[in-house]
This record gives sequence, structure tokens and C-alpha cells, in this order.
Amino acid sequence: MDSTWIVTVNYRTSELVLDCLHSLASQVRLLGSGKVVVIDNASGDGSVQRLTAAIQYEGWESWVEVVALDRNGGFAFGNNAGIQMALAAKANFIVLLNPDTLVRPEAIKQLNHFMQSHPKVGIAGSLLETPDGGVDCSAHTIHSPLSELEGGARLGIISRLLSRHNVSPPLRQEAHACDWVSGACMIVRRSVFEKIGEMDEKFFLYFEEVDYCWRAKKVGWEIWYVPQARVLHLEGASTGIRAAAKRRAGYWYDSRRRFFIKHYGVTGLLLADTFWTIGRFSLLLRNRLGLGGKGLDADPKWFMWDLLFGDLRALLTGRAWRIKPEPMK
Repeated sequence: MDSTWIVTVNYRTSELVLDCLHSLASQVRLLGSGKVVVIDNASGDGSVQRLTAAIQYEGWESWVEVVALDRNGGFAFGNNAGIQMALAAKANFIVLLNPDTLVRPEAIKQLNHFMQSHPKVGIAGSLLETPDGGVDCSAHTIHSPLSELEGGARLGIISRLLSRHNVSPPLRQEAHACDWVSGACMIVRRSVFEKIGEMDEKFFLYFEEVDYCWRAKKVGWEIWYVPQARVLHLEGASTGIRAAAKRRAGYWYDSRRRFFIKHYGVTGLLLADTFWTIGRFSLLLRNRLGLGGKGLDADPKWFMWDLLFGDLRALLTGRAWRIKPEPMK
């Protein structure tokens, strides 16, 4: 049996992690010689002690290990610590799993089986259920300047014309290839890490899975969505990203900026921001005239200001120019 490791990163979400571990307990046999490793990103709130005590109480020591890091270097940083352990242990597959998830029965089996029967697939993602019984999009199209126009405008005719650039296209019932899958639950083949390395730790949080999938696809690996593997995702429970009333954390904008410059260059970032601004102004105008443009109340506070002036500040201070674009494949 192949060895499968599961890596989950904790930062002050120990109760969510324990719920996640309970959902995995019945699927441990599917890991082969693998295990679950919980990486604690220097939570400093007693998470390590609570997790360790609970694991001992449940008798999970044989398949769960908690590793405490000395600093919070971000989500990719934490994942890489677990990935390094799994690679050293000769893992065939590594599942990156958010702490705010509950893994449905047979999900790990379905992911393993799919990877074993599709050797050209480097990364596969699960179906993501929502707490209200729905299904969230987890099979995505790559972010691009044109996708920023579509996302900024939120206008039917533009969305139809740019349907190929819709980052979160309509759900499909069958397994299919895509550009990237949600990092809430994705399985990665060992060979992918050996080919392109680990995750980019300069993404503190968000866009790290987009970047990783796109890097893998650029060198020839296929990325697939596997709806037979079902995972409940309490999106935002660990980060608060869904809270519209809040101002979005600066690292989201930093990660977006890094992604566009890394894959499209500074010119690509400027084009993305220009297209997004055109779309955004059309949305605001339609909203003001009562011609549609709904949904603004769901946006983070100071969204436009933080995005555009954050990028402008990064350009003027030189931070943006220090991001090295990847060579085109």
C-alpha cells in the first residue's frame, strides 16, 4: 500500500483541528505507513498542549504527531515543515488539509485511488461542502488580467464574454481537469515536490495553492477535481476571510500582488489592476443608478483603496520590483 501523509497547519484553531482529526480516525488504515502531522505555527495559546493531551486521551499517538514551530511563518511555511517530514519518510502522496475541515468517509480512499489510476495527475482536489448543505467551487481557472475585469465588473454580458477566464466557473458533477484546486484539501504526488520543490513561503496566506498548482501545470502535471472525495469546509473559520464587515488583512493583497508579478510580471499586475478598476467603476456606477451592481455589501471594508493603493505603494517603495517573475514555459 502506498504511504500517504496528511499535513494540517494550526494557528490558534485547536478545537477545529480536533474535530478534523475525529473525522479522519476511521480512515487511518488508508494511510499505509503514513500518518497525520499537525504543524503548530507558534500559536502561543496552549494549542500544542491541548492537542497533545487530546491525542493521548483518544489513543491516536500511532497516527498523529504534533510539531511545534518556533515562529509563525505563514501557511506555506507551516505546510512545508510537514511536507519535509513526509518526503523524508518516503511518502508517495501528501494531502494538504485545512484545519477547518471535516473529512467525509471514503474521501482519502477516493483521492488515493484517483492518483494511483491517473499517473499524469500531479495534484487533485476534493469536492468542498458548505455548512448550509451546498457545494463550494474548488475547481478553478487561473487568475489573469481578464479574470480581474470579469470579477471587478460582475456584469452578465462581460461574464459570458469572458467565461473562459471566470476564476470560479459553474460546478460540474464529474471529475475533470482544471488550472488549480482549493488548498482546503488537495493531494499532491511525491514526484511533483521532487520536480518543482516546496510551496513558496513568501505567500504568507492565500494564493499559495494557486501558485503551486500553476507551477506544477507549467511543467506538465495535470490538475484535477475529484468530486467523489467529499470534505466539509467551514471556510473562514480559521481566518475570517468571509467576514464582509471586516477589513481584509494586508497579507491577502500582498499575496495577490506577488502572484500576478510572479506569473505575469509588473506589467501584468498593472494590467490586472487597470482591468479590475474599470470593472469596479462600472459596478459602482450601476449600483448608484439602480441598474444592478448588487453585492457590494459583501465586500471587505476599504476593498478598492487597499487593493489599488497597496499596489501603488509597493511599486513606489520598490517592494513590487523585488518580486522575481518566473520564466515563461
